[in-house]
Amino acid sequence: MRPISNSVLITHQLYSTCMEALEARFDTCRLYEADDRDAFLAEKGAGIRAIAGSNVNAAMMDKMPNLELIANFGVGYDSVDVEAAKARGIRVTNTPDVLNDAVAELAIGLMVAMARKIPQTDRFVREGKWLDGAYPLTWELNGKTLGILGLGRIGKEIAVRAQAMKMRVVYHGRNKQDNQPFIYYDDLTDMARDADWLMVIAPGGAQTRNIVSRQVLEALGPQGAVVNLARGTLIDEVAMLELLESGELGGAALDVFAQEPKMDSRFFALDNVVLSPHQGSATDQTRHQMGMLVVKNIEAHFAGKLLLTPVV
Repeated sequence: MRPISNSVLITHQLYSTCMEALEARFDTCRLYEADDRDAFLAEKGAGIRAIAGSNVNAAMMDKMPNLELIANFGVGYDSVDVEAAKARGIRVTNTPDVLNDAVAELAIGLMVAMARKIPQTDRFVREGKWLDGAYPLTWELNGKTLGILGLGRIGKEIAVRAQAMKMRVVYHGRNKQDNQPFIYYDDLTDMARDADWLMVIAPGGAQTRNIVSRQVLEALGPQGAVVNLARGTLIDEVAMLELLESGELGGAALDVFAQEPKMDSRFFALDNVVLSPHQGSATDQTRHQMGMLVVKNIEAHFAGKLLLTPVV
């Protein structure tokens, strides 16, 4: 038997197999298709028991008095007001692990693209400039030190791949982790000073906003590069742009930005950056797995079973 009418609210367009599974198993309604979201929720909010998607604040929760579960599509859940959900007795889940490999692959890909200037050399060939002489020499990863900010599930996958590239790995986080073979730094600036690359892969939110400060970026220096696949808010973007323009920071490989998809146009004039449009988990394989985890969490909740990946 299906749950009550309009029991699952879909906040944004999800991967196709996830949408198909949600609509086959539950009564669904699509918030992102509504011209007037407030009016939409005023009409349907009382019938909604679960949300599939993201971007859920306290005011939105209050429009759904029978809401029981928010199944966040993504490992990062900073777009969900978790404390507000907890206070209202609303469970929250996310989609960890299934996207670790995809994000780690892109992390290494961005590093290689930055070091060897793959976008720039591709353009160099396409524009016929090779006929006038060779492209300038570039960097390599071999023998360099990678400092990881956030040695979580994804951070560990990046570390393994970096070791395969013959890099030395160190890390910084809130606490030292036992049984890890990497040197721990309790001070991020000190780690940046000793590293050639700074990999930003920590959670977003108020606690980590601008954690990669001007001081950290200056410590990384003109021979260093920063890579960000976490959230744009973790880096002081204004300071980063100024240091990239002056050459006081060697380079940046970025998949996320402070106000994405809006971009500071100063990025486009820089030749020492590689830019990616938030593609960390954006593969068919991974988005399918993320979607199935969203569906399974909702199924488990409605069946009175333990949630697969609870946040609260």
